Amino acid sequence: MLKKLYIFIFSIPLAAFSQEINGKYTVDVNYFYGNILPHNSTIKHLITEHPEGVLISFNRKTFGHKEWESEYNFPDYGASFHYENTKNPVLGDLYGLYAHYNFYFLNRSLMFRVGEGISYNTNPYDKDTNFRNMAYGTRWMTSTYMMLNYHKENLYKNIGLQAGISFFHHSNSNMASPNTSTNTLAVNLGVNYSFEKSENLKRTTIMYDTIQNFKEPVRFNISFRSGRNESDIIGSGKFPFYVLSAYADKRLSRKSAIQFGADFFMMKYLEEYIRYKSAAYPDYHLDPDTDYRRVGVFVGHELFINRLSIEAQAGYYVYAPFGYLGPFYQRIGLKYYFSDTIFAALTLKTHAAKAEAMEIGVGIRL
Repeated sequence: MLKKLYIFIFSIPLAAFSQEINGKYTVDVNYFYGNILPHNSTIKHLITEHPEGVLISFNRKTFGHKEWESEYNFPDYGASFHYENTKNPVLGDLYGLYAHYNFYFLNRSLMFRVGEGISYNTNPYDKDTNFRNMAYGTRWMTSTYMMLNYHKENLYKNIGLQAGISFFHHSNSNMASPNTSTNTLAVNLGVNYSFEKSENLKRTTIMYDTIQNFKEPVRFNISFRSGRNESDIIGSGKFPFYVLSAYADKRLSRKSAIQFGADFFMMKYLEEYIRYKSAAYPDYHLDPDTDYRRVGVFVGHELFINRLSIEAQAGYYVYAPFGYLGPFYQRIGLKYYFSDTIFAALTLKTHAAKAEAMEIGVGIRL
């Protein structure tokens, strides 16, 4: 199937050009071929060939009818389906479903896409039947992908081309062990198709007063996050965690805000891990009653798109009696505002390349 798609993509004529007329909906199909990056020594034995796959995406264009659309140079949003053949039966194959945004640069010739969703693995770790798969401990995982493409529409009638590089990340965010995860870096080539063409669909830049004269005082936020995760000890069990955060933010513009605050962590898996380490490694002289709770302070940035925002934070533990994973931590994820004050969040807490928890949260912005 992939070889036929590859031939089809390259058979599209390149010589015929026409003036771009915007269609509201488009679909694109991309073939990709690349490498699984050896980011961890425990998966090097699983990287045997070059993975390949297909990415099918449905896009809805914007035309400036809302203020965020013109502020971000009329992005697209949509949904994607992804299939990746890892070329290794131990790893299995991957299927993913994502929501994505397309952002455009250089007179809309350069497209950057970011997608977030879930993926399914056909052959995860099993202690009896597939103990070599240290990458995926569960069938269902979170997944992120990014694309940077040269992008042209309507080169021949409704058909256009795109080509560039893609990056796919698959991980269960430490919800179960093992979770070494994989990162696939690939080149992609594809076709895009506009379902309709209309002279009436024009992009409009409106200078909204809310953008030109945007002002907002310092706002205070309280959020609560929770979930379940497991230590790196396979079979040690999944435990709940609770995170309480308080922080202030200051909007610098319609798009951007900076943050400063503190986190209080109760990670129950860590309590069990301390007990395990104290019993299994007596030479460490670790007290089994060592406090597993941690307190951190952080700075962050929030990028507002529509009701959706992208949040990134960098923190430092000021209280951590058990120094697990180092003194620094990071958080990145998405927030959705139901109103000006109530939001929900899906964030990933990491220590550099080591994921610790996928956090589901709610909060109030006062």
